[in-house]
Amino acid sequence: MSKIHSLASICKQRRRLSRDRSLWADERGVTAIIVGLVAALVIGIVGLGIDVVGWYRTDREMQNAADSAAIAAAVNGTSSYQSEAKAVAAQYGFVDSSNGVHVTASDQTCPNTATEGNCVNVTVEMDTAPQFFSQVVGFPAPPLSSTAIASGARVHQYCLLALAGDGKSPAILANGSNNANLTGCSIMSNTSATCHGHNLLATYGDAHGTDTNCGNDEHSNVPKVSDPYSYLASSIPANPCKASDYSWESKKAATKNQWSNANPITVGSPPTTANNGIVCGDLQLIDSGSGNPVTVSTASTGSVLVIEDGQLDLNGLTLQTASGSALTIIFSGDLTDTHTKYPTDNSSTGKGVLNIQAPTSGTWSGVAIYQDPNLPDLGGDLDVYYTGYQPAWDVTGLIYMPHASATFKGAVNKSSYGASCFVLVVDNVTIDGTANIEETGGCAAAGLAMPQDTVQGASLVQ
Repeated sequence: MSKIHSLASICKQRRRLSRDRSLWADERGVTAIIVGLVAALVIGIVGLGIDVVGWYRTDREMQNAADSAAIAAAVNGTSSYQSEAKAVAAQYGFVDSSNGVHVTASDQTCPNTATEGNCVNVTVEMDTAPQFFSQVVGFPAPPLSSTAIASGARVHQYCLLALAGDGKSPAILANGSNNANLTGCSIMSNTSATCHGHNLLATYGDAHGTDTNCGNDEHSNVPKVSDPYSYLASSIPANPCKASDYSWESKKAATKNQWSNANPITVGSPPTTANNGIVCGDLQLIDSGSGNPVTVSTASTGSVLVIEDGQLDLNGLTLQTASGSALTIIFSGDLTDTHTKYPTDNSSTGKGVLNIQAPTSGTWSGVAIYQDPNLPDLGGDLDVYYTGYQPAWDVTGLIYMPHASATFKGAVNKSSYGASCFVLVVDNVTIDGTANIEETGGCAAAGLAMPQDTVQGASLVQ
């Protein structure tokens, strides 16, 4: 019996061990636990991703709100600009002092003080970003903030200004100018401006009246620009010329005022008739046979050449300032005289070149050519027709002809030794063909304070 009992006990133990091994071999429960853990992790990651996308979208919405609020506050321009900014931000769903949102607006100096007016800085902040799924995994929501800066007005500087003293409108007219290129140049008309078929590629096209297709960025109804250079007329040397000095009836005679390229011409400062600083009547360049330029040497600060009641005839030659020299050419004279008063080339070749740089300091700083604003336009004696030759203009500085009707086509380059600066001020101008101003952006280095205007209309600057 004991053997039988022992055998039964052994069998029972084996059955128990077999059952325990089966339990340990069953992995169905473990798989379920792992799947549960992975699912929770995936849900957490997906939930965090959804929240992150939501935070990015909220940040973009805040930036749009800040941009619009800054522009509105800048346009407002009154003591209520802060309330204006908050009201605009609220339209985007960001209400100041509500749900952790803060909207602030403040005055600040614009980043570019030379071209921008006063600026408004608007910031839209949120203490914590909206949170949904990410909190399940214990990921904290970040604070959000967006800032925008807008200028309520911008200062535009012009390389082409039509004063329109006679009221002509449009004072800037472009015809057939599909190849014109005024890139880097802004233009202003004190009446209207009209460009047919092509905007001239000018940076800003501004007009006191209506600007029609002139400039990449058009502005109408801007304030007129007062003549910024008329005050210099009081610095023109007194006219010493007498009637006997002119010899109008013998312009082609050998007694005509002439500068030869045989030797450099020295123009002193201040000018006198003894040192060629003042010329009575026409001044003509003549070739001694070399074909070389007529080179003008001056004091280091520059000098003036005054041509009284006459024109400058380059006669197929180049008039150039020497390295380190600078020159201002002034056309003045009798108020009743009708002879032409501007640079020209009366030669058969038409290859004359005006290659001069203006002084960079002193009374005539930045001024290359100056027509006396007291001279009336008597039958077109002040008008100029520039075609890129007869003569060509390689000029650094201002060409000031306030009563002239100008026709402008062809390219203008800088002088050989000057900075990249060209500014044209006339009464009115017609732009045709391939009118190009090749050199811009260097007027500060050239010593010229450019014509400018403050144009309203807010824009983001940062």
